[in-house]
Amino acid sequence: MLNNIGLPGLLLIAVVVLVLFGRGKISSMMGEVGKGITAFRKGMDDGRREIEDQSAAAARDVTPPAATPGTPSAPAQDPDRV
Repeated sequence: MLNNIGLPGLLLIAVVVLVLFGRGKISSMMGEVGKGITAFRKGMDDGRREIEDQSAAAARDVTPPAATPGTPSAPAQDPDRV
């Protein structure tokens, strides 16, 4: 159905909306739409940043610290002697 509207139909709809709501109401509605889009993008960026922070925390180096002098260390195991 939408494919059959064409440019003249869209212009007629735009004129009817303009007459019904007035220029001031339409501009305020578009301002609200813009604020909504901005808030959505900010939320998406915050979510992406949070996911990246979590994956960075999981990918941290987890190697154990080197043994300090005077503390016994576990003997190295030979993988062939299991």
